[in-house]
Amino acid sequence: MQRIFETFLDRLHHSVDETDLRDTMEWTAEMLGLPTFAYLALPSKSETVPKLISNYPIGWTSRYLNEGYERIDPVMERTSCNENPFHWGTQFGPPQLSRKQCQLFDEAAEFGIRQGLTIPVHDRRGNIAAITFASDENVAFGKMACRYEQGLQLIATCFHVELRRRIKRGRVVDGIRLTSREFECLQWAAHGKSARDTGEILGISRRTVVFHMENTRRKLGVRTVAQAVARFAQSGRLDN
Repeated sequence: MQRIFETFLDRLHHSVDETDLRDTMEWTAEMLGLPTFAYLALPSKSETVPKLISNYPIGWTSRYLNEGYERIDPVMERTSCNENPFHWGTQFGPPQLSRKQCQLFDEAAEFGIRQGLTIPVHDRRGNIAAITFASDENVAFGKMACRYEQGLQLIATCFHVELRRRIKRGRVVDGIRLTSREFECLQWAAHGKSARDTGEILGISRRTVVFHMENTRRKLGVRTVAQAVARFAQSGRLDN
């Protein structure tokens, strides 16, 4: 465990984007005999959507976010009011679930997500997140999750702190803080993408992209989107 944790920290330190962070956690989980993971941070006051990084099947994560399941997910409900790791699954007793919550678990099971170990993270800035290691029902997963539970708490905290640090740093252009969506739209514009292209990439409408770009333009104190892009490039953020 010690060697895995040291390698995890080294990879975390050298990660340059969310893909690297995802690969780092995926590698760590695999080394510990845990097949899948999901990091989910609930939206803060300055955010509108949850932050999800995982190696769950894309069909499930897309459905989860599109349906807004984080608002009814019993795992996230428990995470919000509990700071201790907890196991969940059919073998831990029948919780009192609503019809929608039962549907959520049934749909997750279709993708092989039937049990898990969830580690809540409550940081000093009031952010709430959870890292869940999940599997289909099998004895080996339960044994490995219990064996490494203490170490996984430290891994979860380090991952959360590093991600929040990068998010905070990543949304600032010349000292002006942008929302995550404003920054994403500006970043794609700086790479030559039209509002329509950016909308397709981010899964939002062209009109929404234009709205975010107008907010960004006003925040940066420039008259045109081209000037906003130029300021973004001059700030040294173009290669991020």
